[in-house]
Amino acid sequence: MPILLTALGILGLIVLIAVVKLDTFISFILVALAIGLASGMDVPTIGKSIQTGIGSTLGDLVLIIGFGAMLGRIVAESGAARRITNVLIGWFGVKNIRWGLALAGFIIGIPLFYNAGFIIVVPLIFTIAASSGLPMLTVAVPMLSALSVAHGYLPPHPSPAAIAGQLNADIGRTLTYGILVATPAIIIAGPIFGKTLGRFNPKPDRELFNIRDVPTTDLPGTGISFFVALLPVVLLTVFGPLKTYFAPGTTAQGLVTLMAEPYIGMLLSVLVAVYALGIRRGQTMKAVTKDLEEAIKAAAPILLVIAGAGALKQVFNDSGTSKYIGELLLGVQMSPLLLGWGMAAVIRVCVGSATIAGLTTVGIIMPLIQAQTVNPELMVLAIGSGSLMLSHINDAGFWLFKEYFNLSINDTLRTWTLMESIVSIVGLLGVLALSLFV
Repeated sequence: MPILLTALGILGLIVLIAVVKLDTFISFILVALAIGLASGMDVPTIGKSIQTGIGSTLGDLVLIIGFGAMLGRIVAESGAARRITNVLIGWFGVKNIRWGLALAGFIIGIPLFYNAGFIIVVPLIFTIAASSGLPMLTVAVPMLSALSVAHGYLPPHPSPAAIAGQLNADIGRTLTYGILVATPAIIIAGPIFGKTLGRFNPKPDRELFNIRDVPTTDLPGTGISFFVALLPVVLLTVFGPLKTYFAPGTTAQGLVTLMAEPYIGMLLSVLVAVYALGIRRGQTMKAVTKDLEEAIKAAAPILLVIAGAGALKQVFNDSGTSKYIGELLLGVQMSPLLLGWGMAAVIRVCVGSATIAGLTTVGIIMPLIQAQTVNPELMVLAIGSGSLMLSHINDAGFWLFKEYFNLSINDTLRTWTLMESIVSIVGLLGVLALSLFV
């Protein structure tokens, strides 16, 4: 019965989101209520379970995602993202421009949410393709594959950050391992695969964009642009390991422990960005604050999706469904990492959203992870890479790529979908390889 309820719950979620087009948060809550009632839980207990799930899932994640959105907004609006791209293209030259664009996409993708990053880099792609004379998709795919990898694998992006929170994975280690796994995925799905796409000839509608060549003199400096964009990575990866080098109870250990908290690292990064990319360059605090408010508005729907997934996860737990499924999965002769990847991939194909796929998977697979010895950071990456698999017509990213580059559905499947699948499969292989050493 629990297996049937789970299958019906996921199917109901797919129908509500993909077919009925109901708001994702409402869909999660409705499915959570239905599963709770069908499992024999009384209404007050279901209500308590939903409240607990939302609260425990969001926690300090609200701060991480909120500050991440603010940082991304400032990096974008200040022109720092454009400066980073220009510098890397200058370093790599036209001959190796694909590698420069992949690196630029990765650096820009760390602080920026995917959709925001996409909108920012597409005009750059148009300009670069026109000036270099290279086929457009051979320029676009390296940059967009890097954005996608950052979105699916790396905190502080919503899905990996939320999954890490659920699994009690260390954010700093997850980010470090994620960069190791992301590197081959970006190389293969970006410059290498992108180079094969010269036969495609997209004709984008230039009216979609106001492509303006911002004078170089108006952009932030190179050093500060790279520093602000990469500061969260530095803080999240450096202070975590430092905790073990100080005696417990000392002031130094307490300070380092505080700095190792992901939301503190993100807060410091935002404050640095506010000053270095805003106030210091002549903006008023009122103007900077307006940008921060807009960033929070953009992040609110993502937080609601994560809250809804947390409610569903808690109902799975409190109804006994997760425990039952976990006991069944214990007998499955398969690596938990491979199982997590496969489950996320299936849900991704059905629902379309990488965030929903990742968060739904972790709610179902949690008991298995608790019952077996599995590295939680690697499980975050396995689920994250699975959640990028086989993007198609039910994924907003698919339509962004199709419409902005004016491709047919068939050509979008042969380019975008294949790129996302390469990212997912190479990510899984990277996680499995890394599991041999950590």
